[in-house]
Amino acid sequence: MHSGRRKALQGAGGLAVMGLMAAAGLLRPTAARAEWNKEAFTTKSFADAVKAMGGSQPTESHDILINSPDIAENGAVVPFTISSKVPNTQSIALLVEKNPNILAADFEIPQGTEPWINTRVKMGQTSRVIALVKAGDKYYYNAKEVKVTLGGCGG
Repeated sequence: MHSGRRKALQGAGGLAVMGLMAAAGLLRPTAARAEWNKEAFTTKSFADAVKAMGGSQPTESHDILINSPDIAENGAVVPFTISSKVPNTQSIALLVEKNPNILAADFEIPQGTEPWINTRVKMGQTSRVIALVKAGDKYYYNAKEVKVTLGGCGG
């Protein structure tokens, strides 16, 4: 066996072992990672999600724009673009009311950047989708109904 090939195989074997150790939770990544709010991602209602995220009664705002299809033919991959004109936007969250867990995504917006996100989420059925924005110690929201069809049939 050639020494170059042997080294490559040994390196691949080492990576496989490290991957298994990471999957088992024996290794922790050294890179910085954001803490996630497990409680918020297990909530079932809008009010509970806002509370778990540290807010109270949010205010409706038309300064939050939700761009998505009105009818999604495939609920497995529904695209969303959300932008906020609310001053000092710190985070944007996407909530889907009829999903088993309402909070689908939560993005921190670094200061000095344009507050918008582009993502895709899974929707089990037709539902009201809510964009929730944190600005300072206040929360704002806007909502939109998105119809999910079965197989694109319009039903």
